[in-house]
Amino acid sequence: MDVAASLTGFFPRSEALVQATRDLDRGRARPEAVEALTRTAEAGVADLEAKLGLAPVTAGYLRWADLFRPFAESWGGFHVGPVTRWFETNTFFRQPILERPPERSAGAIGRLLPGATGAAPAATAKVLLPGPYTFAGLLDNRSGETSEALVHRLGRLLAEELRELAGQGYRSFQFQEPLLVVRPPAGPAAESVVAAYRALAAAAPGATTTVWTFFADATPALPLLKRLGVSFVGIDLAETDPAGLPHLELGAGLGLGCVDPRTTLREDPETIAAVAREAAERLGADRILLGPGGPLDLLPAGPAGRKLAVLPLARAALLGGGR
Repeated sequence: MDVAASLTGFFPRSEALVQATRDLDRGRARPEAVEALTRTAEAGVADLEAKLGLAPVTAGYLRWADLFRPFAESWGGFHVGPVTRWFETNTFFRQPILERPPERSAGAIGRLLPGATGAAPAATAKVLLPGPYTFAGLLDNRSGETSEALVHRLGRLLAEELRELAGQGYRSFQFQEPLLVVRPPAGPAAESVVAAYRALAAAAPGATTTVWTFFADATPALPLLKRLGVSFVGIDLAETDPAGLPHLELGAGLGLGCVDPRTTLREDPETIAAVAREAAERLGADRILLGPGGPLDLLPAGPAGRKLAVLPLARAALLGGGR
């Protein structure tokens, strides 16, 4: 069994960085001072990932106000909308409002990634992006396009993004897709998702691609997830009972969200290993990726770091137990 561990979502910003960002917005801080603090914080997260053996590196995505903000602020057709609750959590995002069919802005996203900010070389970094179905489902669509057409279009635009980033040396891409399990698509909606991921697969051949789901039971969505042609499919073990998984050849590596960002309580590595073995056996997976079930920025930075430290212990327990 091949077992890896990685940060699978945003890491929380420190109180100092949050305050500095607020001061910048209010004209009380200089941009260069906030930039220096951000670079220091990114380096700290990247160092933590390296210390724990987590790869590829994310550096925490501390520059991203939320999963959609860089797109809403830079891509054509969008503007930034109201503060909106992020699923059933106490965190929020600014809902993108789409007034017309979206147009990608070349280079805008790449400037916010670890390779561009100096936090990690592109070849060792992981790119976190909104999945096309979640992106389309959580924005305010005033463009006149149908939901299915919008999913397909966003898939093509994100594929252009992958093609550009692959040319800069990035080889690992993860798509955040909580809506695929919170509100699983069916019929034409499901086919639009498959078409979107077909475009993504063609954009960066040979790259590692991951779909990470969370906030709901992934079991009903597994037949669709199997069709997406990605390297890894991630499921949230806080919501998905391994004993209830079908015996299904997933045809991809299995991502296991084994660290719950909804609580500060630390998980037991041996328990994680036992659960991971059962899930891998049921889904016919011999490649395992361990990570937080959802973005760790649901927690303060201190507890999030302590929770993350469970991952190498769980990996060692899983490898030590064999299969």
